[in-house]
Amino acid sequence: MEFLSYLITGISLGSIYAIIALGYTMVYGIAKMLNFAHGDVIMVGAFVVYYACNQADIPAVLAIIISMAVCTVLGVVIERFAYRPLRSATPLAVLITAIGVSYLLQNSALLLFGADTKSFSSVVTIPALRLAGGDLVITGETIATVAVCIVIMICLTIFVNKTKPGRAMLAVSEDRGAAQLMGVNVNGTIAMTFAIGSALAAIAGVLLCSAYPTLTPYTGAMPGIKAFVAAVFGGIGSIPGAMVGGLLLGVIECFAKGYISSQLADAIVFASLIIVLVVKPTGIFGKKITEKV
Repeated sequence: MEFLSYLITGISLGSIYAIIALGYTMVYGIAKMLNFAHGDVIMVGAFVVYYACNQADIPAVLAIIISMAVCTVLGVVIERFAYRPLRSATPLAVLITAIGVSYLLQNSALLLFGADTKSFSSVVTIPALRLAGGDLVITGETIATVAVCIVIMICLTIFVNKTKPGRAMLAVSEDRGAAQLMGVNVNGTIAMTFAIGSALAAIAGVLLCSAYPTLTPYTGAMPGIKAFVAAVFGGIGSIPGAMVGGLLLGVIECFAKGYISSQLADAIVFASLIIVLVVKPTGIFGKKITEKV
């Protein structure tokens, strides 16, 4: 029973990582940029819901929609003013800029919301599911998180493969120059990718704080890093890889905390990434890219 409990908790946590990792993998797959400020967008989304529900007394569903709208705008603004001017710059310049944007968001949140830890009330109203005579409890947050992750994965896959904007994203991912020659709006497509990833980050922030009900300006930092690990784990640039990597990472973390040591759990997570990359450097679903000379 203990094993099943850890497994369910791991799948729930992994689903959150998977939703966040989708933002990383989409931006990298299409714009070839690592948006390390993505984790802090999670925090912004959670704060919007917190204040909308507690200060403005707005219903949870409407608060989540507002949070997604705010994070979508934030993602587009970050892309326009921080990343678009660096499209032709070296990867190091983009990386330093991403770290700078991350610290900007964190410190802005400190000034606006304060450094104290806030108690986040869960927005999930699904009742807990009790199995095995009540020995195994699946919380409403776990059910909601897994269901949302599956729905997002299906919708995103259909969007990318079956719609015109989605095919434009695939074209830009394959060859930005050729896509532009074929009439694809490259700037608009990349901005749309940031918008979608940021909206998903808002959802992930709400689910994360509902499952672990605390909120600070640093809430998104470590989950953001772990979600990036999940994206690399599954093969960054691959949408199915982001989901599989997130789920595996969540399960590994929870089993490490339960059976080995809670202090060593993070080290085990990152060690698992190293082992996977040694065996398969492109990640589980990643494809080897041949450079054209």
